[in-house]
Amino acid sequence: MSNRELIVLGTASQVPTRQRNHNGYLLRWDDQGFMFDPGEGTQRQMVHSGVPASSITRLCLTHFHGDHCLGVPGIVQRLSLDKVAHPVHAHYPASGAEYFHRLRYATSFFETADLREEPVHADGVVATGSFGTLEARRLAHPVEAFGYRLVEADSLRMLPAELAAAGVRGPLVRQLRRDGHLDLDGRRIELGQVSVPRPGQKFAFIMDTRLCPNVFELARDVDLLVIESTFLDSEAELAAQVGHLTAGQAGLVAAECGVRKLVLTHFSQRYPDLEAFRAEAARHFDGELVVAADLDRIAVPPRR
Repeated sequence: MSNRELIVLGTASQVPTRQRNHNGYLLRWDDQGFMFDPGEGTQRQMVHSGVPASSITRLCLTHFHGDHCLGVPGIVQRLSLDKVAHPVHAHYPASGAEYFHRLRYATSFFETADLREEPVHADGVVATGSFGTLEARRLAHPVEAFGYRLVEADSLRMLPAELAAAGVRGPLVRQLRRDGHLDLDGRRIELGQVSVPRPGQKFAFIMDTRLCPNVFELARDVDLLVIESTFLDSEAELAAQVGHLTAGQAGLVAAECGVRKLVLTHFSQRYPDLEAFRAEAARHFDGELVVAADLDRIAVPPRR
């Protein structure tokens, strides 16, 4: 069974509140765990949410503002403390390599984990694997920032009724998938006769940015979009000045890009009540909408 969900470890921007920890998100994607932007306090939030360090396979930073990376020292040291056996790949803007080095070695510790730094230099693919393809695209923020997009390869869904009618069962199904056709009892059965295309799932993670073309490129046709909505529309001018989005803009992006499920997060401390964020995004986006709260577990929509 596929296990794909977003675990929200924090939803605050810049300053945490009594209810909201700094940023932090773990995307469970089958046997992979993508940790995005661990802010201060993320390690403790992992304990609250039952997320072990061993579940992390990639660490992805959008940029080097503190609310998105001050949790890195704790995460890095926990990987070694817990003797995580598999390699963990770290992606971050290459221009911030000095910052990452300082965070990685912020204090003395006995390093045993295999943390492999893979800085992001430009738009494009940063990793491929069983999970699909991980891409990064530059955003518009006062410091260099990248958003991430995870794309699973398209595949086929076998049709049980058609397989049964054709007499294809057991190991023959695997053979048919491998070869694209099967000769059985004097008949040639083509793979397309007993299957339909199944689009791969897509996920996007967009943090601190003002509206720019790459926001839309990252969000295009994704099943789950996690996007910052630091301000309400009443503060749109301020948002643009400091390189952030409003809830209304996030909803507009989701609507224009055909997003299936929209997750709003990264809320300014000035807003104790977040229901207005839902209302503003919903003016543009009529799909499934989640105003994220700390420790939420948000399922990736089922495959189409």
